[in-house]
Amino acid sequence: MMMMMMMVVVVVVTHDRLSFLRSESGSARSERTEEKLSRSDRNDEPIHRRLSFSEREMDAADRGNPSEVVSHRSANNNSNSTACPWTDEETGDEGTGEETFREEDPAIPPELVWLEELFEEDSDGDLAVAAAAYDGERSSAETARMFKLRRNLDQLDRFRRQKERDVLEAREELQVCRQNIDDLEKQRDSLEEEIERQKEADNSVAVFRLRAQHKRLCQELQREEELEGHITTNLKQQELELCQVEVELGRFSSLQREVREEERVFRALKVQSAAARLQQETHASRNLQLKIQHLKDKQAAMHRKEETQRQNKIEEAQASRKKAAKYLKETIKRMHEQEAEKEQQNRELMQKRIQAVESLKSNIAAAQESLRVQRSRAKANAQKKEQEERQLRESLQAQGINSTKHMYRQKQLQEFQRKKREFEERQKSKRVEIVAKILQEERLAERGKRGRRGPLSEPAPADGAPYLGRAREKLLRRLDPSPPLAMEERARAPREFSDDSSSSSAASDSEDPEEATKQEEEQESLTDNLAEPEFSGLWDQNYKKSLDEKAKLLQEEEKVPLVAAGKLNLPAKKAVCGKELKGPPFISKPEVILFKDFEVGNTYKKKIILTNISYSTNYCRLLGVSAQLMDFVSINFEPPGSLSSGMACDMQAVFQPMINKDLEGEVQFASAVGPFSVPIRCTIKKCDLEVDSHLIDFGSHVVGQTISRTITLSNRGALATLFSLDTSTCLSPETSRVQMPSQASTNTQQESSSQNTSSDNQKSSVSKGTGELRSKQESQELSVASQQEQPVSEASAAGPEAVAGADVPSDVEAQMDQSTSDSSDFTLGEVREGEIGPFESVKLEVVFTPTIPGEAKLDFHIKFSDLTSKPIPIMVRGVADSVPVWVAQPSIDLKICMFDRLYQDSIMVQSRATTALRLTFEVCPEMRNHMEILPKTGFIQANSSFNAQLKFLPRCSLSEDAKKFFDRDTGVLEVPLTVQVADQVRPVPFAVHAVITSSDLQFDQTQVDFGFCSVYQSVKTSVRLTNLSLLPQDFGFLGVPEVIEVQPNDGFGTLLPLETLEIDLIFSAKKAKEYHFQINCKSGINREFPLSCRGVGVRPPVELSHSLVQFGATAVGDQSNALLYLVNPVGPAAPRLFSFALPEDSEISVAPSAGRVLPGERCLVQVTFRPRLLDQEIREEALRLLRRAKLLREQEVERRRQTEQEVRYTHSLHLPVYQPPRKQAANPKNSKASDGPKSEGPITSPDPASIQPGSEEYEEGRASLLYSFTRRYREYTIPCFVSDGDPPEEDPQAQPAWSPLNTLYLELHCPAIQPPLVVTSSNGQNTIPFHQVAVGQKVVKKFTVQNISKESLDLKSSVLDVNGPFCLLNALRCVRPGEKHTLLLAFSPTLGKKYRETLEVRSPTMALEVTLSGEGVLPVVTCSPAGGLLRFGYALERESASKVLKLQNSSAVAVGFRVLLASLSPSRPQSGGDGPPVLLSTYPDSQIQPTVGTQNHSGLSVFNVMPVEGAIAPGKSQDITVTFQPDHQSVNYSDTLTVELMNKSKVCVLDLKGAACSHNMYLYGGDPLTVSIESLLPPLKPSEPHLTESERLEKPSIPVLLTLRGGYSDGAIRPAVRELEVGCIRSTQPAKKSGEFHWDNVAALQQQGFSVEPSRGSVEAGQRRTVTITWTPHRGYKPNEVLQVCVPLTLKGDETEVYSVTLLALASIAPDL
Repeated sequence: MMMMMMMVVVVVVTHDRLSFLRSESGSARSERTEEKLSRSDRNDEPIHRRLSFSEREMDAADRGNPSEVVSHRSANNNSNSTACPWTDEETGDEGTGEETFREEDPAIPPELVWLEELFEEDSDGDLAVAAAAYDGERSSAETARMFKLRRNLDQLDRFRRQKERDVLEAREELQVCRQNIDDLEKQRDSLEEEIERQKEADNSVAVFRLRAQHKRLCQELQREEELEGHITTNLKQQELELCQVEVELGRFSSLQREVREEERVFRALKVQSAAARLQQETHASRNLQLKIQHLKDKQAAMHRKEETQRQNKIEEAQASRKKAAKYLKETIKRMHEQEAEKEQQNRELMQKRIQAVESLKSNIAAAQESLRVQRSRAKANAQKKEQEERQLRESLQAQGINSTKHMYRQKQLQEFQRKKREFEERQKSKRVEIVAKILQEERLAERGKRGRRGPLSEPAPADGAPYLGRAREKLLRRLDPSPPLAMEERARAPREFSDDSSSSSAASDSEDPEEATKQEEEQESLTDNLAEPEFSGLWDQNYKKSLDEKAKLLQEEEKVPLVAAGKLNLPAKKAVCGKELKGPPFISKPEVILFKDFEVGNTYKKKIILTNISYSTNYCRLLGVSAQLMDFVSINFEPPGSLSSGMACDMQAVFQPMINKDLEGEVQFASAVGPFSVPIRCTIKKCDLEVDSHLIDFGSHVVGQTISRTITLSNRGALATLFSLDTSTCLSPETSRVQMPSQASTNTQQESSSQNTSSDNQKSSVSKGTGELRSKQESQELSVASQQEQPVSEASAAGPEAVAGADVPSDVEAQMDQSTSDSSDFTLGEVREGEIGPFESVKLEVVFTPTIPGEAKLDFHIKFSDLTSKPIPIMVRGVADSVPVWVAQPSIDLKICMFDRLYQDSIMVQSRATTALRLTFEVCPEMRNHMEILPKTGFIQANSSFNAQLKFLPRCSLSEDAKKFFDRDTGVLEVPLTVQVADQVRPVPFAVHAVITSSDLQFDQTQVDFGFCSVYQSVKTSVRLTNLSLLPQDFGFLGVPEVIEVQPNDGFGTLLPLETLEIDLIFSAKKAKEYHFQINCKSGINREFPLSCRGVGVRPPVELSHSLVQFGATAVGDQSNALLYLVNPVGPAAPRLFSFALPEDSEISVAPSAGRVLPGERCLVQVTFRPRLLDQEIREEALRLLRRAKLLREQEVERRRQTEQEVRYTHSLHLPVYQPPRKQAANPKNSKASDGPKSEGPITSPDPASIQPGSEEYEEGRASLLYSFTRRYREYTIPCFVSDGDPPEEDPQAQPAWSPLNTLYLELHCPAIQPPLVVTSSNGQNTIPFHQVAVGQKVVKKFTVQNISKESLDLKSSVLDVNGPFCLLNALRCVRPGEKHTLLLAFSPTLGKKYRETLEVRSPTMALEVTLSGEGVLPVVTCSPAGGLLRFGYALERESASKVLKLQNSSAVAVGFRVLLASLSPSRPQSGGDGPPVLLSTYPDSQIQPTVGTQNHSGLSVFNVMPVEGAIAPGKSQDITVTFQPDHQSVNYSDTLTVELMNKSKVCVLDLKGAACSHNMYLYGGDPLTVSIESLLPPLKPSEPHLTESERLEKPSIPVLLTLRGGYSDGAIRPAVRELEVGCIRSTQPAKKSGEFHWDNVAALQQQGFSVEPSRGSVEAGQRRTVTITWTPHRGYKPNEVLQVCVPLTLKGDETEVYSVTLLALASIAPDL
């Protein structure tokens, strides 16, 4: 143990000594040696630590504490990467004595590495389980011990190998060092010999040089020898440590063998577990494969099933397609017939419209004439009235009366009378409204009472209506005191109504009560509709309400028992979040509860879901069902409570039919928004019979054939019926209608009642919030419907005979008299009667066997046993032919034919004869030169066909040969031909039709002259080629010369009939000569049409390197450049002037646009294409946007107005009868407020010229065009004029000669595309002005671009000037479509001047240029005070004192500033000025005045500045407050304040000084007794054993030294004067405001020559008093003799303090400097 400690000490001493040697040496070899030594030192350091740590871990493992091992390991992982903090105490012999090391130990096998890592994660987990599996007696701690020991043994072995390497390196270094020493000794010997030789040669210069080399060599040799000694020592140390490590390895050899045995056993266990795990994985893989195979089989079966289903669907589709194709022809035929009928109706309608327009014109003319007459009459009346007023005014003036005042009074009186009449009329109308409402309520109440008595109760007495009439008369008498005769006239209409109702009710007593009630309601509604009241206002206002109340009568009857107790008040419609609910608050699914095809006795159930679609929480409450459904329908519904918007509830409807009758009604609900209902419809089983075709047309057939057709009778209803076929010509009324008049009338009544019910449901479902127009429209529809119901009811009352008679047309009687012999050719199939079940169909067959040539007809009907099903009429038509030979195609159409072209067709002749017949084809003589039939004669066999060939070759003489068959104007040819049949008198006719047209192609000109053409350019001329034929013709230009080019499509194409195509002929001369040539156009039938051409080729003196420039697709806002040369060839040519003529307002620029080219030179020309949006287009787009915005605003105003009208109308519908006066007074205000939007005036759109560039409208139009821009392609041809030479020398200002033959042409193809990047900030401007910025300041602006393309853009930017003021702060990234990216651009000028730079934001398809501009301005800021010392004086501790600085900005821009304190500077050391260098400096000779003095003990800054930073506006000033806040007593508070601008320039630097006292009285002055910096150590408290208790209680005096130096010259002594200041601090604390002071022992001072003035006094708060001390030496004083006197000075303030003032006086002979 002691040896190890000594070794550590030796290593440390050696390290210090080597550090000293390294500091003395300066050569490169010493530096290299230092690195080696330092490396060896690092290797030396952890020897004892590693050994101790390995032993400690092994001891811990032996003790069976793995947690300690792990904790040791984790605690030491934070140490050096190659060393661990091991101590000698931990290397004791606490472990087993048998633990020894081996020399070599194999590393952990690779298959066990995972187990070691697993153990490091959880030493108590799976590893312990694995260890216990093979050795039950072992614990997890022992297993962990094994792995830890293995790790430590390997680490120790690696350490031994490291030491061996270190020893080898040290030996090599020692060998190298000794080699260097030998070399240096040899060099030294050679130098000594050389020195001797030079001495002998008496070469002093060389001797001095060699001696210097010898000296340096000796020094280096000395350093190498010292290094050799150090390396030798280090080598011995390394060898010693290596021996120690090997000894330690030997100690742990037995432990290593034990670990190896445990590892071997563990590997065997690992192999077994791996085999078991492999077996498990194999088993799992096999199961997984079986599952996959099963899944594949299942999927294959599903695929086969799907394929089978798909095949079945395909077969079904094919079958249905075949079935549908069967009836397609008939359907198309029927459609054609319908279209013909519609066209005829349209013609009639058009004729009626024409007549209406003519009548309207005549009416307008008559109205204009009447209006003109009225105007003339009104004008004459006005003139007459004016004349009368003039005469009246003259007469009044003649009488001496003021005519103006009299006329004014007369007008006021007339206006008053008019307003009075209007008021009386309004009062009268309001009275009538009140009477109508009261009567209506009484009528409804009476009807409700009558309904509650039940359907079988007796009708109301007949005197009820007179009672109502009497009540109405009574009310009218009370409201309007008019004569009795007027009252009788007003009540006449209600009396008539009551009489009618009483008579109708009396007439219906004998009938069914339910039918009587319905008829009474219908009659009442009809009477209400027809009985127009006396006042027209009542008719318009109350009609809608009466209809609504009638429609909801049954609902109110059911609601009365439910609402009577609770008086349910349904609220009006609500608006939530500005949204008004339109329609019912709940919707049902299904919308209609339908019980279809029900049977009496069964029970049917339906589930309905109600969903809340209102905009707020709502509830749903069941009110009941309609009266007609109350006995059959029951509702199972549990109220769900409050439902949020979108929530749903369900209910169940149970239907138990007891009568076989259609029923309709509804289920009523109540909600928070209003009532709503769900309709219910119940239908019985019915028959719905139809046939697929009512007409069977067999067409034309030969006599003797048999043809059959089939029609399908289908029943789409759920009721079966019997059918039979009746072949009578026309049905009688008895057969057309089933002989059950009572049932027919019942059915008719059912239909009318169902119509009434549906109309009532429709009226009840009308929302209360609909507008006035909608209500009026519905009322009109309902009135029309009620008027239509009347003739239906009358017809039903007339009986079935009238209905049947109405169905039979007038001409049926004439048809009944005709003979029915034509129907003998038609026979019906076997199925003539039978039963057709529900949803079934029956095939009915009709057979046509013509026996007599001619047309055959048959009309029959299908009758049914169902009384409600009408008979279905069927018409059968057919034609019989008797010719034995006929032409299969009697009209041969050859379509359109050309002259001189051969056309052929086949003529098929068919024969039904039983013998062979000879045929002869005859052609008229006029057509024999153009038409031929081969063979001309032939034989047709029995019952076979014969084919002949028709050849047609129309010649140009056709119009002369066959004038009667050919129309020259239209080109139509119609030739009749015949076929002569032997033994047949009548020939078989047929005809040939064709349209003959020409095959000519025609040019619009016969010769083309290209004029002069440069050999470098091309000349284009257009000709028009016209097809004079009625058929399309192919054409092509063949054999075209090389100097000509035909476009489009290289001269090939197709011309449609009578089409004209423009052909471009491009002439490109190859040489300077005259050209004459001809081009030929060939048609598709090999006809040629020549065209002559001529041109002259010329060679300009100057040529362009490229005559065609094709720019790439350039985005709007970007630019593309192209370079070309203008070449003046070498030769006798003279200099040439050129000038490019650019089109106005184009996107092309050429630089240079004009110049001069010398012979043999060329001029570089740059052509730039900058696509942009035209100013006129932007203005038009801006105007369009303004008009669109105006239209949207007008629509919004109109929509708002309509909404307000609907709201007002809805409120008017829901208002009660009586309203308080307060609410009535509030309604006009609301109406006025709602009419606010109506007063908005028209918005006039500006003129396009008024939209200026840069305005908001202009930029919006520009952005809209950019976003909608697709692609634009333009071509420019720019002429370049070339002169014949320079101007004449005698007149340089004259214009040179310009020849048109020298002109060059530059063709530009310029495609423009939509820019992928657009600017969205700064109104789309590409310029970012920073304006004026102070030098040194930084201004950041944002620039936003948006990707409007459909692809992501990888943005890049150009490089800005690195020394310039502009800077891009953020990086560019990839921008996806539609995204925006913001660029941060900074401007920080360094000089006072203007800057301008261009930044390019590049994308793969464009470069967006952004112009940056700004101006740097030099800031001019002054501070008051400008600098120096700023004293705060004395302040009480924990109180403050303030000073104010003023900054004035005289520059033209805002300037930013900041205030810095030296104590808060980040570059200042944390110890401030109290560091050791200051404390160790010489004292007291040096006056220590640090920048930063004493600081507060609390850590807060002594001096506080407000504000610390800010900006000063131009021409403004800024006050800066500096506050002194000490927290303890000291006189050394100091700091430095610096005000600097953002450009780092300093405005002023101030030294801040201050002192703090604990009491309000202080003494200032005297010689310094301490340093200006407080000590870091606490104040010493020396022991005072000799002091008494009373002395300890006394406060010690404060020492003050005051030195007075007098002068001694010429035997006289000059007095010395010093001053002290006694001050009193002004405090905010409530204490003594002033203080006193006095000197003690003043007499003793005077004896020594000192005088004090004043010796006593008082000091006010915030004031100072100066005490002057004068020393005048007495006689006998010797120069340079020091005189010392100590006198106390007492200060009395809040506390009493005593200062011990020591006065030192001396007079020196030398003058006091």
